[in-house]
Amino acid sequence: MTLAALLDALWRDYVASTPQAARIHALLAARGETIRNDHVALRTFDAPGLGLAAMARPFEALGWQPREPYRFAAKHLRARYWQHDDPSLPKVFISELVVDELSPAAQQLITALVAQVPAGFGARADLAWSGRPWRVTHAQYAALLAESEYAAWVAAFGFRVNHFTVDVDALTTFPDLTALGAFLVANGETLNDAGGVIKGTPAEYLEQSSTRADAVEVAFEDGHVTIPSCYYEFAKRYRLPSGGVFHGFVPASADRIFESTDVRR
Repeated sequence: MTLAALLDALWRDYVASTPQAARIHALLAARGETIRNDHVALRTFDAPGLGLAAMARPFEALGWQPREPYRFAAKHLRARYWQHDDPSLPKVFISELVVDELSPAAQQLITALVAQVPAGFGARADLAWSGRPWRVTHAQYAALLAESEYAAWVAAFGFRVNHFTVDVDALTTFPDLTALGAFLVANGETLNDAGGVIKGTPAEYLEQSSTRADAVEVAFEDGHVTIPSCYYEFAKRYRLPSGGVFHGFVPASADRIFESTDVRR
């Protein structure tokens, strides 16, 4: 697996469930922009063989190196990001749900899903876009959704990109996230408004915004249902007092981004 093949596979799988990403990419390209990704985000459960280490393995094999870990207690999540020596390549942000912090009913449901995963599945080179390896009903999805949007999303979609993030600093015709957002809205896209359109501040060295998630039809065991899928994110980074660019993440802002999968309407 080459770097280019890995990123291409992730992108193709992502736009299959996030049509808006392809539209926005085309809009920016038509404006003359070259789109560079700040980071790509993946979700998983902390189950043996499927957690952060398993999801990171294919990236580490191609040169991504682990950086700062994070804890999102309110969302029951652990996370970390990985960075490549090639600055043109996106960071990889991986989070995992700490299942034993959920209710007994949710734990039992997730354990039953994970029990269906074939042996050795977590060692697959294509784990990050391997999809859903278990059978799940919409009723089970709804039960998890009542407790954790994150848990429900992973149950429904399995292993695949949750979002790509455009590096706004690499764009040449937008001075900031506000200008980019106005352009997207003028072209028919809808921004997410959970917690405010822009998360973070220049004082935190990172600002982020996102669209509202697309909705796609998902095949559950008890029928096909349209549910929120993924959103497209945008990040603007600022320089630290030392002069270098801030490459990390702001937990408070990222915590709100975890809420930004409200369906487009």
